[in-house]
Amino acid sequence: MKKTPQKSLTRGIRDLLSSMYRSLSAAVARSGIRELKKLRWQNFLFLIAAGCTNAVGVTMFLAPVNLYDSGISGTSMLLWQVTPEAYTLSLFLILLNVPLFLFGLKKQGWCFTVYSIWAVTIYSVASFIITDVLPVDVSVASPFAGQDLLLCAIFGGLVSGAGSGLTIRLGGAIDGMEVLGVIFAKGLGLTVGTFVMIYNVLLYILIGLIFNSWVLPLYSIVTYFVGNKTIDFIVEGLDKAKSVMIVTMEEDAICQALSEEFGRGITQLKGKGYFSGADKCVIYFVVNRFQIPKVKNLVTEIDPKAFITVTEISDVMGTSVKQK
Repeated sequence: MKKTPQKSLTRGIRDLLSSMYRSLSAAVARSGIRELKKLRWQNFLFLIAAGCTNAVGVTMFLAPVNLYDSGISGTSMLLWQVTPEAYTLSLFLILLNVPLFLFGLKKQGWCFTVYSIWAVTIYSVASFIITDVLPVDVSVASPFAGQDLLLCAIFGGLVSGAGSGLTIRLGGAIDGMEVLGVIFAKGLGLTVGTFVMIYNVLLYILIGLIFNSWVLPLYSIVTYFVGNKTIDFIVEGLDKAKSVMIVTMEEDAICQALSEEFGRGITQLKGKGYFSGADKCVIYFVVNRFQIPKVKNLVTEIDPKAFITVTEISDVMGTSVKQK
């Protein structure tokens, strides 16, 4: 029987939609969305605490006395101060951070991006609740330290740094400037820490020029260093690059998994157990701070008995990126 034009058209549309769905599914699979299955609901709960902690440090210690956090958080505070009242801190936190995390999606992965956006959202919502909903006055003085600039600088950096450090430890970040540092620092010949520091110095200089005063920017630098030390303490010095050494007897599977996941070169060293006398392989691998949890999970899934050490690196020269 000859098909009617309507049936042919319907079938053509169905085939086209089916083809588009298959293409989209393949593209999504290639983009790594399967990684989302590794998300843990416990991390989302702890990230609520991290975001709220960061909000307390910023809105109850720093903002009331016009001190400034670092990175995108500090930039958001500055824009909040110089724009009309309708533009809130919460708004700028979302508008500036979320695009940066999405920009770093390909390099940092889905889990990191989702955790980070969730943490920033909690930080933003908590900041709004503290400044606009709760019956607490944070407009002219800190509820805890009054107008004492030194106390506000120290404890503001301590509390907000604790929130940031906890976020990093849980596999995310609460400030998009770290992502830009990971992406661009190497191309500029800088470490991530140096990249972020340069941005913050420029931010504080701009604040001094805008308000024609250097007192508040200088105290904000105190906040920056206290916050950094707090982050270092919580995440065990993850501000620097990390070298990972893995002692295992499953070297082929682990090296293949690491290479496919991170696209980096891997060094293998021959080893031998002193007590067992068994031949083993020592894998040397360099990653950034955000990739440490992913490396640990990947290695232990393949070899639960693998021995893993993580060491700080003060500088990295050369390249270990796999040539394609």
